[in-house]
Parts: sequence; C-alpha cells; structure tokens
Amino acid sequence: MDLKLKIWRQQGPDAQGKFVEYLVQNISSDASFLEMMDILNEELVAKGEEPVAFDHDCREGICGMCSLYINGRPHGPDTAITTCQLHMRKFKDGETVVIEPWRAKPFPVIKDLMVDRSAFDEIIQAGGYVSVNTGGVPDANAIPIKKENADLAMDAAACIGCGACVAACKNASAMLFVSAKVSQFALLPQGRVEANNRVENMVAKMDVLGFGNCTNTYACEAVCPKEISITNIARMNREFFVAKIS
Repeated sequence: MDLKLKIWRQQGPDAQGKFVEYLVQNISSDASFLEMMDILNEELVAKGEEPVAFDHDCREGICGMCSLYINGRPHGPDTAITTCQLHMRKFKDGETVVIEPWRAKPFPVIKDLMVDRSAFDEIIQAGGYVSVNTGGVPDANAIPIKKENADLAMDAAACIGCGACVAACKNASAMLFVSAKVSQFALLPQGRVEANNRVENMVAKMDVLGFGNCTNTYACEAVCPKEISITNIARMNREFFVAKIS
C-alpha cells in the first residue's frame, strides 16, 4: 500500500515545530507501524536527510516507549494495543496518516516524535514502592490475600506507564496512571503500612508536575493499551480521603 504521512518535526524542546509530508510506497499490510517508520527512515538516510526521531524499545507491547499520536488517537486506530502492536492493515491504501508526539505540558518534546516522560518516574519516586526488610524469601502462603484483591492488584500493576491516558485526556490528567500505581499496593497487605503517605505524596507530585484534573470523560480508559479500569481512580480518591482524615 501507498501512504501519505504528515509527521511532526521539531529539532528540540525550544525549537519551532511543523508538519512535514512524506510518501511511503509498497508497504506490506502485515508490517507493523514501527516497521513502516523504519522503512521511511531508511529512505530518508539514503537520500541524505535526517531520519524521524521516535521512541521504541521492546516492540512487544511491554515497555510503553512507542508513544505516538496517530490520526487523533494515542497508539492509533485499534484498541488495547501499543503502537508497536499496530499493523498497517488498519489503514487504507492511499490514506493520509497524521503522526504527532504526546501533547501535554509535563511531557515536553525532546525531538520530533520523542517526548520526555520522566514526570512519571518522579511520581513513582514520590511513593510508588513498598519499604521492606530484605532477607530470605518468605513462603508464598505466609500472608493470606483474597483472590479478588490479588487479581485487582495484578490488573492495576499491568500499567506500563506509556502516557496514552495523559495524551487522550483534554486536561492532560495522569489520574489513571497514578491510581493504578496506588491501587497495586493499596490492595495488598504489604502496601498498607505506607498507604497514607504513598497516596498523598504521589498526588502532590502529580499536581506539582503540572498534570490536569480528572473530569471523568473516560477517555483515558478508552485508549489504555492494558485496559486499566477507571475504578482505580475511585479507589485512589478513597485512599486520599482516608489519608487526609487519619
């Protein structure tokens, strides 16, 4: 298939960016979106032009690095996938594909389609962990946990921190990401010891970094590649309320 690509090009955080059009031809419908980008970059390098900078790593839907805004949707026109799992068969021959970086103040553009998502790392550093004494590995059944709670905690822990929730939200809210990280510990006994400090510190850091407020439009849940539920936001709000009155 042949496609016209409108790609955001920007030399750096303080540079003026713009859309640049490219034509790619004879792209296999079985190719992944990032493979198509590789083909484009090979052609640009062969012509002596600068390749398009974009983030990627595992290309297996695990790392969350492939943060591209494609035709007005984070990770493109499919559900429950990352960009590296998107295939060209989702597009039509001759279609124009618009490719942008995440648009959020806390995610400044590094170059072209790459953004700095270290704000998420700062939120995790503020409280997304448990403090335990190291030593011998305890027995698996040493701390009984309800299966329902274990399942919910595992579902929340599936969040890969890609930032699609922020990119989709009209307020650039990070509530789905933060609530998932709060929930994965709040649901387990190991996480209850530091529960109050954790939720207060992570929410405070989220606010300081400039993420917006949640207005319950469900856009975050709709585009999440791991289908993280917004029920985690309700849980985090309860945790925050309890921490404030404790």
